[in-house]
Amino acid sequence: MNNTKRQHRTKRHKRVRAKIKGTTETPRISVFRSNRHIFVQVVDDTKGRTLVSSVVKSKKKTQAKGNKTEVASAIGEMLAKKAQETGINKVVFDRGGYKYHGRIKALAEGLRKGGLKF
Repeated sequence: MNNTKRQHRTKRHKRVRAKIKGTTETPRISVFRSNRHIFVQVVDDTKGRTLVSSVVKSKKKTQAKGNKTEVASAIGEMLAKKAQETGINKVVFDRGGYKYHGRIKALAEGLRKGGLKF
């Protein structure tokens, strides 16, 4: 059976989500990437609530310029700042079934540069 890229990503995502859980002390960072935008949330899985979120659509607020990878890094730094304002310093990174490469890697490095530990 031939699977599409989306089906392969969904399989990887389910496999990773079975192992990763976010708690109140160390919430999970959930990532969704489309062709145009990247959506990032800090989620407490025990309560089922989103604590902090950020979207590339809000890049006008950050004045991030450049290609999508550079913007993802800027969004990571912005989300890290928001998370630290709410008292979150340590997180679990859920890459959402995407490969740790390109925009996902830039986002993670931006989060680390912003001060989050994972």
